[in-house]
Amino acid sequence: MDKVIGLRCVECGKLYPEGEVLYTCPACGDKEPWGILDVEYDYERQARTFNKDWLQRAEHSIWRYLPILPIGDGARLPTLQCGWTPVMELPKIAKRWGIANFFVKDDGRLPTGSFKDRASCVGATRAVELGYDTITCSSTGNAASSLAGFSANLGLKAYIFVPAHAPEAKVAQLRIFKSTVLLVEGTYDEAYYLCQDAAKTFGWYNRNCAINPVLIEGKKTSGLEAAEQLAARIPDWVSVAVGDGCTIAGIWKGFVEMKRFGVIDKLPRLLGVQAAGAQPIYEAWQAGDEKLRPRRAETLADSIAVGRPRNQTKALRAIRASGGAMVSVEDEEILSAMYELAQHTGIFGEPAGVTGVAGLLRAIGNGTVKPNETVLHVLSGSGLKDVRSAMRACPEARRIGVSLDDVRRVVAEG
Repeated sequence: MDKVIGLRCVECGKLYPEGEVLYTCPACGDKEPWGILDVEYDYERQARTFNKDWLQRAEHSIWRYLPILPIGDGARLPTLQCGWTPVMELPKIAKRWGIANFFVKDDGRLPTGSFKDRASCVGATRAVELGYDTITCSSTGNAASSLAGFSANLGLKAYIFVPAHAPEAKVAQLRIFKSTVLLVEGTYDEAYYLCQDAAKTFGWYNRNCAINPVLIEGKKTSGLEAAEQLAARIPDWVSVAVGDGCTIAGIWKGFVEMKRFGVIDKLPRLLGVQAAGAQPIYEAWQAGDEKLRPRRAETLADSIAVGRPRNQTKALRAIRASGGAMVSVEDEEILSAMYELAQHTGIFGEPAGVTGVAGLLRAIGNGTVKPNETVLHVLSGSGLKDVRSAMRACPEARRIGVSLDDVRRVVAEG
């Protein structure tokens, strides 16, 4: 692909020509600090195609950004609609929280109900383009179900490694899409390493966003879209839940590219939010470095329950480059945010999807986010992904008899 200059290691800076390396930097190896690669484009060349005229004609999906995605122009694309999720303005809840305005980009509306569809759409397409017939990933749930869906659409065989305690709704999606589901009796990190070994042993295409550089290119499409959708009023902050780190790094790359191409004229700051039970990137932020501090992840927000992140370097550099900040929140704050957002806006997010809301409320409380500022929150998953947590977050339903008097008593009680 002429559009891609190559893949650059974020650790040692070595640039590999496109096609020479698939995953991590050979010079750094695949051990800590991982040798994560980043796709670099010939932006000057692509500016001849990718401009405002192109965007006026392009379809409303992630493929409107094909000139700056690592997919060949003639590739076979999925028929599942992916991308261009709505951005909703919510002034009433902004007033309730004491900020100028609040927006939500609802990626729970993507085909399998989560932000991870963006990465899986690009990853599965790239696998087919490279001639693979089998693909694999490890996941706490959402990446797995999204890969299963896009694999079914493109005719790929998929082997999915998930912790045995993954939410039932996510496992149900894996099974209905006829992936080979491997429930690992261990942590996400243990499932990840088992998946890595299996991919090498059996020659499967590895969709793991932690090491595959094309996956973050799918994730950046959320930032590309948000920049377009809010071009006339770019928010002061974008709040994003952080697990491995590639989601927030991808969203930042999307905003930066849209500024490069002249679609927007300023950049937002990033508010990265981790659950207190899985906060190694937050701890590196607090320490002012990029050093990995692994821990056993313990949080109900399963989609960000990562104790040994592999994209902390990209995430931390993105947050710092934006002039942003990080906060950490407890699980009870996440449950409270689920109910707070749903009851006042009608938007139902899963725990990881609203972790950024919990973090925003904390950031407002500690003065990081000011009353005159606007915030965009990227909601990364539907609440239907984890109904058990939703039941914990809200009041019990009222049981009544069949008499209208029973209804009257409920109404009288308010």
